[in-house]
Amino acid sequence: MERWTFTRADFRSAMQALLPRGRVWPRDASTVQGQVLDGLAAAYERQTVDATALLVDAFPVTTTQLLPEWEVSLALPDACTGPAVGLAERRRRVVSKLVDTGGQSGAYYIGLAGSLGFPGCTITEYAAFTAGSGCSDPLNTADTGWPHAWRFNVPVQAGAVSFTATSGCDEALRGWGSAVLECVIRRAAPAHTAVLFGYRADEDWLRDGGHAEDWGLLDQIGSQPEIVEDWSALA
Repeated sequence: MERWTFTRADFRSAMQALLPRGRVWPRDASTVQGQVLDGLAAAYERQTVDATALLVDAFPVTTTQLLPEWEVSLALPDACTGPAVGLAERRRRVVSKLVDTGGQSGAYYIGLAGSLGFPGCTITEYAAFTAGSGCSDPLNTADTGWPHAWRFNVPVQAGAVSFTATSGCDEALRGWGSAVLECVIRRAAPAHTAVLFGYRADEDWLRDGGHAEDWGLLDQIGSQPEIVEDWSALA
Protein backbone atom coordinates (compact mmCIF):
# COMPACT_ATOMS: atom_id res chain seq x y z
CA MET A 1 0.00 0.00 0.00
CA GLU A 2 1.43 3.35 -1.06
CA ARG A 3 1.79 5.81 1.79
CA TRP A 4 1.69 9.55 1.26
CA THR A 5 4.19 11.31 3.50
CA PHE A 6 5.30 14.92 3.68
CA THR A 7 8.79 15.91 4.74
CA ARG A 8 10.05 18.75 6.86
CA ALA A 9 10.95 20.70 3.71
CA ASP A 10 7.43 20.19 2.32
CA PHE A 11 5.82 21.73 5.40
CA ARG A 12 8.33 24.58 5.52
CA SER A 13 7.67 25.44 1.87
CA ALA A 14 3.91 25.28 2.42
CA MET A 15 4.05 27.69 5.37
CA GLN A 16 6.36 30.05 3.51
CA ALA A 17 3.93 30.08 0.60
CA LEU A 18 1.24 31.40 2.95
CA LEU A 19 3.34 34.36 4.12
CA PRO A 20 2.85 37.84 2.67
CA ARG A 21 5.31 39.13 0.12
CA GLY A 22 7.88 41.79 0.97
CA ARG A 23 11.33 42.47 2.30
CA VAL A 24 10.28 41.73 5.89
CA TRP A 25 9.12 38.24 4.89
CA PRO A 26 12.30 36.53 3.69
CA ARG A 27 12.27 32.93 2.42
CA ASP A 28 15.87 32.23 3.37
CA ALA A 29 16.10 29.30 5.84
CA SER A 30 19.02 30.96 7.67
CA THR A 31 16.89 33.87 8.92
CA VAL A 32 15.15 33.89 12.31
CA GLN A 33 11.80 33.63 10.61
CA GLY A 34 13.02 30.72 8.48
CA GLN A 35 14.35 28.89 11.55
CA VAL A 36 11.02 29.31 13.35
CA LEU A 37 9.16 27.88 10.37
CA ASP A 38 11.68 25.04 10.17
CA GLY A 39 11.02 24.16 13.82
CA LEU A 40 7.27 24.09 13.21
CA ALA A 41 7.80 22.00 10.08
CA ALA A 42 9.71 19.38 12.11
CA ALA A 43 6.74 18.98 14.47
CA TYR A 44 4.33 18.57 11.56
CA GLU A 45 6.65 16.00 9.99
CA ARG A 46 6.63 13.89 13.18
CA GLN A 47 2.83 14.04 13.31
CA THR A 48 2.62 12.88 9.71
CA VAL A 49 4.97 9.97 10.34
CA ASP A 50 2.97 8.90 13.40
CA ALA A 51 -0.36 9.20 11.57
CA THR A 52 0.94 7.17 8.63
CA ALA A 53 2.36 4.52 10.95
CA LEU A 54 -1.04 4.24 12.63
CA LEU A 55 -2.48 2.88 9.39
CA VAL A 56 -0.07 -0.04 9.70
CA ASP A 57 -0.11 -0.28 13.50
CA ALA A 58 -3.89 -0.58 13.63
CA PHE A 59 -3.74 -4.04 12.02
CA PRO A 60 -2.84 -6.91 14.40
CA VAL A 61 -0.54 -8.56 11.84
CA THR A 62 1.75 -5.53 11.75
CA THR A 63 0.99 -3.81 15.05
CA THR A 64 3.69 -2.64 17.43
CA GLN A 65 2.58 0.37 19.47
CA LEU A 66 -1.02 -0.83 19.75
CA LEU A 67 -0.11 -4.46 20.50
CA PRO A 68 -0.66 -4.07 24.29
CA GLU A 69 -4.15 -2.70 23.62
CA TRP A 70 -4.95 -5.63 21.34
CA GLU A 71 -3.80 -8.03 24.07
CA VAL A 72 -5.90 -6.35 26.76
CA SER A 73 -8.98 -6.39 24.50
CA LEU A 74 -8.54 -10.12 23.79
CA ALA A 75 -7.69 -11.13 27.39
CA LEU A 76 -4.11 -12.06 26.53
CA PRO A 77 -1.80 -13.54 27.76
CA ASP A 78 -3.95 -16.64 27.68
CA ALA A 79 -4.43 -18.64 30.88
CA CYS A 80 -3.50 -21.84 29.03
CA THR A 81 -0.60 -20.73 26.87
CA GLY A 82 0.91 -18.14 29.22
CA PRO A 83 2.91 -15.07 28.14
CA ALA A 84 4.21 -15.11 24.58
CA VAL A 85 7.91 -14.65 23.88
CA GLY A 86 8.85 -12.19 21.15
CA LEU A 87 6.93 -9.70 19.05
CA ALA A 88 6.08 -12.15 16.27
CA GLU A 89 4.58 -14.71 18.68
CA ARG A 90 2.51 -12.04 20.43
CA ARG A 91 1.12 -10.91 17.09
CA ARG A 92 0.38 -14.50 16.08
CA ARG A 93 -1.65 -15.11 19.23
CA VAL A 94 -3.62 -11.89 18.73
CA VAL A 95 -4.47 -12.84 15.15
CA SER A 96 -5.30 -16.42 16.15
CA LYS A 97 -7.78 -15.29 18.77
CA LEU A 98 -9.35 -12.72 16.46
CA VAL A 99 -10.03 -15.18 13.64
CA ASP A 100 -11.13 -18.03 15.92
CA THR A 101 -14.86 -18.48 15.34
CA GLY A 102 -15.22 -21.37 17.79
CA GLY A 103 -16.93 -24.68 17.15
CA GLN A 104 -17.63 -28.13 18.55
CA SER A 105 -16.80 -30.32 15.58
CA GLY A 106 -13.93 -32.76 15.36
CA ALA A 107 -12.37 -30.72 12.57
CA TYR A 108 -12.37 -27.65 14.80
CA TYR A 109 -10.50 -29.36 17.64
CA ILE A 110 -8.01 -30.95 15.25
CA GLY A 111 -7.37 -27.56 13.67
CA LEU A 112 -6.98 -26.02 17.11
CA ALA A 113 -4.31 -28.57 17.97
CA GLY A 114 -2.60 -27.96 14.65
CA SER A 115 -2.33 -24.25 15.40
CA LEU A 116 -0.52 -25.18 18.62
CA GLY A 117 2.03 -27.29 16.77
CA PHE A 118 0.35 -30.72 16.96
CA PRO A 119 -0.68 -31.68 13.41
CA GLY A 120 -2.19 -35.03 12.48
CA CYS A 121 -4.32 -35.51 15.59
CA THR A 122 -7.44 -37.67 15.53
CA ILE A 123 -10.52 -38.07 17.70
CA THR A 124 -12.08 -41.26 19.06
CA GLU A 125 -15.74 -41.11 20.12
CA TYR A 126 -17.54 -43.68 22.27
CA ALA A 127 -21.18 -44.76 22.18
CA ALA A 128 -23.27 -46.64 24.74
CA PHE A 129 -23.85 -50.37 24.27
CA THR A 130 -27.43 -50.88 23.06
CA ALA A 131 -29.67 -53.74 21.95
CA GLY A 132 -28.44 -53.25 18.41
CA SER A 133 -24.77 -53.49 19.33
CA GLY A 134 -22.65 -56.45 18.32
CA CYS A 135 -21.59 -59.12 20.79
CA SER A 136 -17.96 -58.06 20.48
CA ASP A 137 -18.66 -54.36 20.99
CA PRO A 138 -17.30 -52.79 24.22
CA LEU A 139 -19.73 -52.26 27.08
CA ASN A 140 -19.66 -48.48 27.13
CA THR A 141 -22.66 -48.09 29.43
CA ALA A 142 -24.23 -44.91 30.69
CA ASP A 143 -23.24 -45.85 34.25
CA THR A 144 -19.54 -45.56 33.43
CA GLY A 145 -19.96 -42.21 31.68
CA TRP A 146 -18.34 -43.34 28.42
CA PRO A 147 -21.07 -41.92 26.11
CA HIS A 148 -19.94 -38.48 27.30
CA ALA A 149 -16.23 -39.18 26.88
CA TRP A 150 -14.07 -38.70 23.82
CA ARG A 151 -10.39 -39.17 23.29
CA PHE A 152 -7.98 -36.80 21.59
CA ASN A 153 -5.19 -38.79 19.97
CA VAL A 154 -1.85 -37.02 19.58
CA PRO A 155 0.62 -38.86 17.28
CA VAL A 156 3.69 -37.66 19.17
CA GLN A 157 5.18 -38.37 22.57
CA ALA A 158 4.96 -34.80 23.83
CA GLY A 159 6.89 -33.72 26.90
CA ALA A 160 8.21 -37.20 27.70
CA VAL A 161 9.87 -37.58 31.10
CA SER A 162 11.54 -40.85 32.14
CA PHE A 163 12.51 -42.10 35.59
CA THR A 164 16.28 -41.80 36.18
CA ALA A 165 18.77 -42.64 38.91
CA THR A 166 18.24 -39.18 40.42
CA SER A 167 14.43 -39.40 40.43
CA GLY A 168 12.53 -39.56 43.70
CA CYS A 169 10.90 -42.76 44.90
CA ASP A 170 7.46 -41.17 44.57
CA GLU A 171 7.97 -40.13 40.93
CA ALA A 172 6.37 -41.99 38.04
CA LEU A 173 8.49 -44.35 35.94
CA ARG A 174 7.42 -42.45 32.88
CA GLY A 175 5.11 -39.63 31.94
CA TRP A 176 4.29 -37.30 29.08
CA GLY A 177 1.73 -34.82 27.91
CA SER A 178 1.34 -31.22 26.75
CA ALA A 179 -0.21 -29.05 29.46
CA VAL A 180 -0.89 -26.27 26.93
CA LEU A 181 -2.65 -28.55 24.44
CA GLU A 182 -4.77 -30.24 27.08
CA CYS A 183 -5.76 -26.94 28.68
CA VAL A 184 -6.85 -25.43 25.35
CA ILE A 185 -8.80 -28.50 24.21
CA ARG A 186 -10.54 -28.99 27.57
CA ARG A 187 -11.53 -25.33 27.68
CA ALA A 188 -13.10 -25.56 24.23
CA ALA A 189 -14.75 -28.96 24.80
CA PRO A 190 -18.50 -29.23 25.51
CA ALA A 191 -19.09 -28.80 29.24
CA HIS A 192 -20.89 -32.13 29.68
CA THR A 193 -18.05 -34.20 28.23
CA ALA A 194 -14.81 -35.63 29.59
CA VAL A 195 -11.78 -35.35 27.32
CA LEU A 196 -9.15 -38.10 27.37
CA PHE A 197 -5.71 -37.69 25.82
CA GLY A 198 -3.68 -40.39 24.13
CA TYR A 199 -0.07 -39.81 23.07
CA ARG A 200 2.08 -41.78 20.59
CA ALA A 201 0.91 -43.77 17.61
CA ASP A 202 2.60 -47.08 18.48
CA GLU A 203 1.00 -47.54 21.89
CA ASP A 204 -2.44 -46.51 23.05
CA TRP A 205 -1.53 -44.77 26.30
CA LEU A 206 -4.40 -42.94 27.92
CA ARG A 207 -4.66 -40.27 30.57
CA ASP A 208 -8.03 -39.33 31.98
CA GLY A 209 -9.36 -35.83 32.48
CA GLY A 210 -7.22 -34.51 35.29
CA HIS A 211 -5.84 -37.52 37.19
CA ALA A 212 -2.19 -37.90 36.21
CA GLU A 213 -1.85 -41.13 38.16
CA ASP A 214 -4.59 -42.96 36.25
CA TRP A 215 -2.55 -44.09 33.24
CA GLY A 216 -3.58 -47.29 31.49
CA LEU A 217 -2.77 -49.27 28.37
CA LEU A 218 -6.16 -49.74 26.70
CA ASP A 219 -6.31 -51.56 23.39
CA GLN A 220 -10.05 -52.01 23.47
CA ILE A 221 -12.02 -50.03 26.00
CA GLY A 222 -14.44 -52.30 27.76
CA SER A 223 -12.51 -55.50 27.03
CA GLN A 224 -9.89 -54.82 29.74
CA PRO A 225 -11.76 -52.94 32.49
CA GLU A 226 -9.37 -54.15 35.17
CA ILE A 227 -6.66 -51.72 33.94
CA VAL A 228 -8.70 -48.67 34.96
CA GLU A 229 -9.58 -48.97 38.62
CA ASP A 230 -11.76 -45.87 39.03
CA TRP A 231 -14.23 -45.61 36.15
CA SER A 232 -16.11 -42.79 37.89
CA ALA A 233 -13.17 -40.51 37.22
CA LEU A 234 -14.17 -40.52 33.55
CA ALA A 235 -17.73 -39.41 34.18
